[in-house]
Amino acid sequence: METVYGITPHGGKLVNLEDFSDAAMAAAKQLPALEINAWNLSDLELIAIGGFSPLTGFMTSDDYHSVVKNMHLKNGVIWSVPITLPVSADVAARLELNKEIALTKDGQIYGTMVVEDKYTPDKDLEAQNVYGTTELAHPGVKRLFENGDVYLGGSVKMLQPLSHGDFSDYYMKPIETRKMFHDLGWSTIVGFQTRNPIHRAHEYIQKLAMENVDGLLLNPLVGETKADDIPADVRMESYKTIIKYYYPKDRVRLVIYPAAMRYAGPKEAILHAIVRKNYGCTDFIVGRDHAGVGDYYGTYEAQELIASVEDEMGMHFFKFDNSFYCQKCGSMATQKTCPHGADDHISLSGTKVRGMLADGVVPPKEVSRPEVAKVLIEGLKKKREAEA
Repeated sequence: METVYGITPHGGKLVNLEDFSDAAMAAAKQLPALEINAWNLSDLELIAIGGFSPLTGFMTSDDYHSVVKNMHLKNGVIWSVPITLPVSADVAARLELNKEIALTKDGQIYGTMVVEDKYTPDKDLEAQNVYGTTELAHPGVKRLFENGDVYLGGSVKMLQPLSHGDFSDYYMKPIETRKMFHDLGWSTIVGFQTRNPIHRAHEYIQKLAMENVDGLLLNPLVGETKADDIPADVRMESYKTIIKYYYPKDRVRLVIYPAAMRYAGPKEAILHAIVRKNYGCTDFIVGRDHAGVGDYYGTYEAQELIASVEDEMGMHFFKFDNSFYCQKCGSMATQKTCPHGADDHISLSGTKVRGMLADGVVPPKEVSRPEVAKVLIEGLKKKREAEA
């Protein structure tokens, strides 16, 4: 039995559902196959490696409805976003209850699942309670309604590891990050989630948190995101660059989070915290409009929700105000620390910064480190040339 170092995993147990044996794969080849998409596959991986502990499979009806209505699993453990496997009604009708199936992507078997439940979700309620809206303009809601109308629930196994390509050197399972923290002598670790390149405001709040803990886990999401988000490989280069030039090497580790982005705002902030707890983080940073999109969530709505469950989560959350560079202070600051007006503040939206980078324009050094901006501009240029 593996030693689970550090903080108790969410729900009490770190799940491990991997079986890479030849016998398991041979048996799976005899099973009916269900083709799944990249989103489902990333969820399968996170269930199997323990990132979604205590889940042992895609949610059955009881857990799904409990999460949507009460933000808890049926057993009472806090959980904020349903982890489900949607299929069409025709596909669902062909699958037998309590029978095992193989889960395939592009015809390749990656796992198995026992079909313990088939049920019809309340998508309107799910959209409203998880995403805070039923508008199809919201990317998470759009995907929800495009998915199949029947959900399959049941326990899973992962039969072969996924390839993480250029990110392989930065891939670790929760049991591995926990051992790494133990070996480093870190007992308090703050996690940081991002789907964007790190800018000065991110750097500022990370370093404020680092003053209070042993180390930082920089854990960027590299799964599916919106088409206009900066690609994961370009973002990864920006993270490596800022660590190289501006962070103490012995106090930060870069590990990918191989998940899809749901854009569920406050509810996803809790999911992000749960995952980082499973990876061994004792602390988690929740910034401005965490996991938000458009104007669907209030600036500090995620902080307010996560503060209400801090004791239940058994973690400490750093909740920072919106930060900016103040020309009069000559430093990064927030409204809590800076007495000067907006005219003295340099702060650009992520959308505006992305636009500048796409146009080859280096944002002000008060917004983005020049070394990082250069990497991003070059990366985006190569992407455009490859697509042309």
